[in-house]
Amino acid sequence: QVQLVESGGGSVQAGGSLRLSCEVSGDTFGLDCMGWFRQAPGNEREGVAIIRSDGSTSYVDSVKGRFTISNGNAENFLDLQMNRLKPEDTAMYYCAFAAVPLSRCDLVPVRFGYWGQGTQVTVSS
Repeated sequence: QVQLVESGGGSVQAGGSLRLSCEVSGDTFGLDCMGWFRQAPGNEREGVAIIRSDGSTSYVDSVKGRFTISNGNAENFLDLQMNRLKPEDTAMYYCAFAAVPLSRCDLVPVRFGYWGQGTQVTVSS
């Protein structure tokens, strides 16, 4: 069974930075698609960034140039470095893994079958 645990959320002023981490445990064989998603109150869950097992990445337009997704210092970690944060980045952030072909690894939440419990990010103006 795969378990995902996020950490690193918090409150920060606009323009600040946060680094989210997701620790993965269990059998991750075949889970070649990893991503970060977020959901603000009243909004649908949206894809923020994904990284495929070949190292390629994709980002939602609103975070390009500000956020960076990576596997961190170990294979069982998934990180999201968030710089120049804006109030509209405020949301619950979730990491997720998917067992899909790399061609179908994108920012669509329904393709992801394994989710963490989320970590709150609040950006004040």
